[in-house]
Amino acid sequence: MGKVLLAGATGYLGSFILEELLKQGLETRIIVRNEKKLPLSIKGNDQVKLLKAEVTQPASIENCCRDIDTVISTVGITRQKDGLTYMDVDFQANMNLLKEAMRSGVKKFIYVSILHGDELRRLRICDAKERFVDSLKESGLDYCIIRPGGYFSDMGEFYQMARKGKVFLFGNGEHRINPIHGADLAAICVNAIHGQEKEIPAGGPQTFTYNQIAQTALSVAEKGTGIIHIPGWISKWILGLLRTFTSSKTYGPIEFFLTVLSMDLVGPPYGTHTLKEYFEELKK
Repeated sequence: MGKVLLAGATGYLGSFILEELLKQGLETRIIVRNEKKLPLSIKGNDQVKLLKAEVTQPASIENCCRDIDTVISTVGITRQKDGLTYMDVDFQANMNLLKEAMRSGVKKFIYVSILHGDELRRLRICDAKERFVDSLKESGLDYCIIRPGGYFSDMGEFYQMARKGKVFLFGNGEHRINPIHGADLAAICVNAIHGQEKEIPAGGPQTFTYNQIAQTALSVAEKGTGIIHIPGWISKWILGLLRTFTSSKTYGPIEFFLTVLSMDLVGPPYGTHTLKEYFEELKK
C-alpha cells in the first residue's frame, strides 16, 4: 500500500492521523522535533520509523522523503512561539517538505489547510497556508487539500470558560459551525491517499450556532446558562489596537479567532463523534 511520511505527528490532528495510519497497516515515517511527546506504544512500534528533525530547517530533513510514496502534513501553528511566524512554519516549513518530496519522486502530497482559507487571505495564518497551497498545486505532484472548519480541540476553549460559569461570545452567537473530532478528520486524511479528490472540505456530523456550543459546554460543566455577548464593534476596536501596537505574532491568533466567530464555517458532514461527548471527556 506504500510508505507514508507524516509531518506534525505530535499535534492534535497529527496524533490521530498516526493512529489511523497504523490502524490501516501503513508503514509510516514520522518527523518529530520532540520525541518525548510521542506515546510509549509508538516508540516501540516497528511499523513506525522516527526521524528527529526541525521541518523549519531544510538541512535537518534532507532525504526525509526517500522511498516515500505519500506525504501528509499537518505542520502549522495556531499560537506563534519560538520567534517563528506563520510564514516561517505554515508556508516555508511546508515548502521545505514539498521540495524534498519533489526531489525524491513522492507520488502524492496531502496537506491540511482551513475551510474557506482561500477566501480569508487577509488573515496572516490563512495567507501563509494558502501560499503553500498555491505552490503545491503548481508542483506537478498529485495532491489533496483537506479543509476542516474547526476542531473539537478548538471548542475546548468554550468548555474551559464554562467551567468558570461564564462563556463570552463576540456578536450575537448565531453564526454556525460543525467542528470535527480529530479521529474523524484523520480517517479523511488517510483515506485521501487512494482517493481522487483534489480538495475535501470537511466538518463534523452536527452543526451548531456558537450559542448552542456555549449552552452545551455550560450544561456539561453544570454551570447554568451564563452566556455573555460582547458587541461586535468591541472586537473591531480590539483588533485595531492590536494591529497598531503589536506584531502579527500577538494579534494573528486573536485576529483569526474573532474573524471565524463572525462567519459561518460549515463543511460537508463526516464522522460520528459528538461535541457533547468530547466535553464530557474533558470533564473527567
